[in-house]
Amino acid sequence: MKEIIFEIVQDEDGGYVAECLTEAIFTQADTWEQLREHVKDAVDGYFFDQSKPSITA
Repeated sequence: MKEIIFEIVQDEDGGYVAECLTEAIFTQADTWEQLREHVKDAVDGYFFDQSKPSITA
């Protein structure tokens, strides 16, 4: 199974940006908790028609 790795940075306005380093997945959110949910949703959307890696973090 593929491994997906995200780089997460805090934006200048205080929000968070997550960019996947291994696939074309990008998302952002205002809080850490929202970002976790947005990353899960983005991964689900990206892998909607294929098996996706399990989420461990």
